[in-house]
Amino acid sequence: MKLAITISALLAASTDAFSMSMKADTGSSSRRNILKTGAAIAAGVAAPAVSNAYSVPDLLYPFDALEPYIDAPTMKIHHDKHHGTYVTNINKATEGKEEVPILDLMADALEATPVRNSGGGHYNHAFFWDELAPHDQASKTKPSAELSAMIDKSFGSFDEMKAKFEAQAAPGAVFGSGWVWLAVNKAGDELKILGTPNQDNPLMKGVCDDIYLPILGLDVWEHAYYLKYQNRRPEYVSNWWNVVNWDKVNENFDYVCKNHVGVSVRG
Repeated sequence: MKLAITISALLAASTDAFSMSMKADTGSSSRRNILKTGAAIAAGVAAPAVSNAYSVPDLLYPFDALEPYIDAPTMKIHHDKHHGTYVTNINKATEGKEEVPILDLMADALEATPVRNSGGGHYNHAFFWDELAPHDQASKTKPSAELSAMIDKSFGSFDEMKAKFEAQAAPGAVFGSGWVWLAVNKAGDELKILGTPNQDNPLMKGVCDDIYLPILGLDVWEHAYYLKYQNRRPEYVSNWWNVVNWDKVNENFDYVCKNHVGVSVRG
């Protein structure tokens, strides 16, 4: 309603301005001035507002805070440029549509390529930034008793979970670009390690054998590690554990088990 009123007001004001211009122009340049006025009005009415439904959330730590495990130049390019591009493109794809949280677009993302690629890219990265912390903080965190119990039930032990996660993150398991996830099933009683291609995630119907709710995710696109590690993805994956904030992972775990829905993200 507010948008309709604004457009109506603009059209009314523009029409008045156009009429006044026609009456005022009496010299040889009147036709030219009238045409210029009409073009300006048409351009103003036709230009759509730029959608800002989604934005890149600020990091909760400086770009260099994850050194030496993830370098500052990579963090800045990854956050500002790569994530920024996903946000720009999902805003373009959803322009003129009802604004909804990015989480709500995930389930049916495979039905629309821009939502799958750019929307998935926005959700995945926003999720990723918030699970990380500087090593001096991350090293003081650990899985909660509840999460530890489910890790033991699902994988045998924490070390076995890590080994299976790293195996899933290896180049042969996620071929090319993609993500690796530690996720809870919808019933909230089992953990799974899942690899997804490109910017897919386990919240998207059709990506995995069922919907799963991520609590931890690792970006294994080359842009996430190549400046420091070049082709040494296993080294990047191994070092990444040093900056995982288990307090945030515990929070994610508690939330999805209680609510049986995915974690909302900032931005």
